[in-house]
Amino acid sequence: MQDLNVQVNEALERALSASLAIDWKSDHKGVKTGWCRLPESAQLLPAAEALSRLGGRLSTVTAYLAQRYRAEGRREIAYHFDLDGTTLTLTIDLPLEKAQVPSLTPLFRNADWNEREFMELYDIEVIGHPNPRRLFLDESIEPAVFDRLIPYSTLTNGAGSQTLWEAVMARSGKEKSE
Repeated sequence: MQDLNVQVNEALERALSASLAIDWKSDHKGVKTGWCRLPESAQLLPAAEALSRLGGRLSTVTAYLAQRYRAEGRREIAYHFDLDGTTLTLTIDLPLEKAQVPSLTPLFRNADWNEREFMELYDIEVIGHPNPRRLFLDESIEPAVFDRLIPYSTLTNGAGSQTLWEAVMARSGKEKSE
């Protein structure tokens, strides 16, 4: 049987008609991971289709805006796939304004909430999403609330929800409840 690394590399290269650099590593326990940056967000859907055909599943998706990316006018999304115990992460760069990604829900139903979260909290347009309703926030609250109201350092220390709630209430003129 062919090595998983080779299978993934060949499947992605066939799907994208391009050569990709995947950084494969194994830790001291033999756990294997791979990281790959897709040059264009349009390559995400064919890459996900290739991974689905290999029996992969989408574990989760992470959108983030590190300070160094903000200065460059871009953000990053990481799509984490499980391939029989091996994690492959595909990352894409997006502009801060008018960012678009294709929906992966036709391939992986669990992409639904992650993609709705992108639309609501980061104002990323998810093309072809079957249910673009908001998950958490009222429709009257402007999109991209995470980018505007929560500093990255606050988000990473686990205080994001409280900080967001207080910022929303302050903007609406309501006092926070004790």
